[in-house]
Amino acid sequence: MSVVVPIAERPAGKTRTSPEKIRVLLVEDSPVDTELLLREMGRGGFEVEFDRVQTAEEFSRCIRTKSYDVVLADYNLPQWTGMEALELLHQEGLDVPLILVSGALPDVTAVDCIKQGASDYVLKDRLARLPAAVHAALQDKKLREERERAQRELALKVEELARSNRELEQFAYVASHDLQEPLRMVAAYTQLLGEKYRGKLDEQADKYIYYAVDGAKRMQTLIQDLLAFSRAGRTSELILTDGNAVVEQALSNLTAAIRESGAVVKHDPLPLVMAYQSLLVQLFQNLIGNAIKFRGIETPLIQIAAEKILSEWVFSVADNGIGMAAEYLQDIFAIFKRLHTREEYPGNGIGLAICRKIVEQHGGRIWATSLEGQGSTFQFTLPATEPEPQPGHSL
Repeated sequence: MSVVVPIAERPAGKTRTSPEKIRVLLVEDSPVDTELLLREMGRGGFEVEFDRVQTAEEFSRCIRTKSYDVVLADYNLPQWTGMEALELLHQEGLDVPLILVSGALPDVTAVDCIKQGASDYVLKDRLARLPAAVHAALQDKKLREERERAQRELALKVEELARSNRELEQFAYVASHDLQEPLRMVAAYTQLLGEKYRGKLDEQADKYIYYAVDGAKRMQTLIQDLLAFSRAGRTSELILTDGNAVVEQALSNLTAAIRESGAVVKHDPLPLVMAYQSLLVQLFQNLIGNAIKFRGIETPLIQIAAEKILSEWVFSVADNGIGMAAEYLQDIFAIFKRLHTREEYPGNGIGLAICRKIVEQHGGRIWATSLEGQGSTFQFTLPATEPEPQPGHSL
């Protein structure tokens, strides 16, 4: 049976506030104690609609047929306990705050009850604290619901973003792949036109043909870079990967550039990490290749190291190249971002964007520090995996 208990009258001179309506399930066998509980709730600003039960069967029937804001349960009843009521709530999958109300409850028992999921406990000789305990339990539940709702919304946003990224990657891959053939024909026939008529037309015509051939070649390079960027998101599975072997493979791929520049590349002992091996090779290849490309007048010196900090490895690729101003350090990882003209340094500004994509694919971060004219250091993180690093080598 449900009974509505009006809020208690306020003393003269006190401002009357609207009562907070609340649905309560009382687990209590004493009518006198029930009246005392409801009186304190009224004094605390609640208008209570309640059901009172004394057995587990009655409790189960109520929670299955009605909804409640809070359960006030006597710790000890003749046939069962308040903690059994909490277990029944859990079995039904209900997130309803349960506050134990007892004549006596040892501190150890009270702490154990809180650990098992009770919201609070109030002694019957201190019922004045009950309204505050109920307010706190309701607030905690509200915060839990808001947090769970925010987590669900975030999960949906993440899934939408992941789906959008997959679609964009697929579009970039298909568009770049399909554009290659017609562009290859444009470039080929423009080159043939240039070879056949170079010198036979006026100087202006030769210039136009040169621009057309150069533009077609640049477009081909751009499309190939877009394909590389889209492929960076196409992964197989994480495997235990030797950092030393990965760097050696990257250096092997860069043999011509290293020989032509005279670069000296050294690396400390590097760890084993869980990684997409081919992507990690590409990451080091891009970073080392950049260090060689943007070299100064001195022989390029490149040092690769790794340091374990808490639960992650921090890798670094440091060089003695031309460096860059601090204001560009955030922009350099954006796709197609260039700090120099093509006449100064070739490329489309996509290499570091690929590096960031690869690192983020591994759940890490990438950043750079640099001083203009004094070299740059690129650092990135990967989750740590034991065992410890293997001996390193130098080239």
